[in-house]
Amino acid sequence: MTNADAMRLEIAQIRKRRPLYSMAVLGILIAVIVAGYGQANAMNSGGFLSGLDQFFDYPGEIVIEAWQAGPAFFGLLWRFLPALIETLNIAAVATILGGLAGMLFAFLGSGNLNVWPPLVPVARRTMDVMRAFPELILALFLIFVLGTSPVPAMIAVAFHTAGALGKQFSEVNENIDMKALEGLGAVGATWFQRMKFAVLPQVLPNYLSYFMLRFEINVRASAILGFVGAGGIGTELRRTIGWGQGSGDETAALFLLLILAIFLIDQASSWMRQRITRAEKLA
Repeated sequence: MTNADAMRLEIAQIRKRRPLYSMAVLGILIAVIVAGYGQANAMNSGGFLSGLDQFFDYPGEIVIEAWQAGPAFFGLLWRFLPALIETLNIAAVATILGGLAGMLFAFLGSGNLNVWPPLVPVARRTMDVMRAFPELILALFLIFVLGTSPVPAMIAVAFHTAGALGKQFSEVNENIDMKALEGLGAVGATWFQRMKFAVLPQVLPNYLSYFMLRFEINVRASAILGFVGAGGIGTELRRTIGWGQGSGDETAALFLLLILAIFLIDQASSWMRQRITRAEKLA
C-alpha cells in the first residue's frame, strides 16, 4: 500500500468517525441543558410546565380590558402619545449621536482605508468596550450621578449605539469595491476626498439600513430604560403593569403605540433606502 492509499484510508476512517463524535457532543449538550433546566426549575417558586396553562392569562386580560374600554381606548392612545414622543426623542438623539460616533470609529477601524495602522486596533477595541456595557447598567449608573431624567437614558443608549454601529459600519467599509478608491488615489486625491467620493457612495445605503434598524432597537431600549426612571413610555408601562388587573386597557394602548412606531420606522427606512438606491442608479 502506497502512502497515498494509506492517507486516503485514514481520511475515510476519520470521516466515518466524525458523525459519532458529533452525536456524542450533541448528546452531552442535551444532557447539560436538561440538567440545567431541572436545576433552574427546582429553584423557581413555580414550575415551567405547571405554569404553561397560565401563560396567556395576563395577555388575555389585557386584550379583554382593551376591548371592554370601547371607543375610550382611542382616547388612551392620544393620552399616551406625549410619552411615546419622549421615548422617540430619546432614541432619535441617541441614535444620531451614536451613529456619528460609530461612523468615526468605523473609518478609523477599517484596515482597507489607508488609515494609520496603529489606530485600527485601538478603534476596534474601543468599540468592543462600548458594546460590552448594557444600556440598563450604564443608565442606572448615570441616573445615580445625574438624577432621574431622559438625559442618562440618551447617553447610555448613544454610548452602546456607537460601539454597535461602528462595528457594522466598519464591516461594510471592508467589503467595498477598492477600484474607485485606488483610482482616486492614483490621480492624487486626498484621503478625505477618497472617503467622500469613493467610499461613502458605496456604503451609504447599508449605513442607512443599519442606522434605521438601530433606531428601532433604541426605541425599545429607551422604553425599557423608562422602567428605571428615564421617562417616556417605559415609565407609563411600569405604572400600568404594576397596577395589574384593571389597567389592561392602558397597557394595551402603550404596546399598540410602540408597535405602530416600529412599523412607521421600518416603512421610513424602506422608503429612504429606495430613494438613495434610485438616485445612485440615475447618477
